[in-house]
Amino acid sequence: MATKAADMLIARRADTRARADFATWKMLAKLNGFSALPAEAQNFLESYRQLLARMSEADASEATIQLMYKSYYAEMGGSGTPPEIPSRASEPPADSGNVTAFRRPPARPKQSVASGPAEKPRLPVALIFICLAIVYVSIRYFWR
Repeated sequence: MATKAADMLIARRADTRARADFATWKMLAKLNGFSALPAEAQNFLESYRQLLARMSEADASEATIQLMYKSYYAEMGGSGTPPEIPSRASEPPADSGNVTAFRRPPARPKQSVASGPAEKPRLPVALIFICLAIVYVSIRYFWR
């Protein structure tokens, strides 16, 4: 059971690395050119280009990421065939400890205009009052 858990951990790390590397390599290929990438990246992106001729961009990206995932899984010491990792689009991001999933906060309901004095911003009024007091003291000090 411990090896299955270890293999699953390796699989998740390999999948994360494959997705990150693919996105990075794609961006670097657009910015710096294809020839500036390492040989491994060029091989994977060339297979991506070949897949683009036969399928949509999303499907070609996912197929290339799966090829990278299988390569990384073996490289990271995974045993046997790589386990199937669920698609990232269908599952909510999980807390993996060292990765923060950025999500938009839920929309707050709009408040009515006449919500009462407790809802009015008091900070600007306080800042104006404090600034006026500082200006008054400064003027008195320099005009002596």
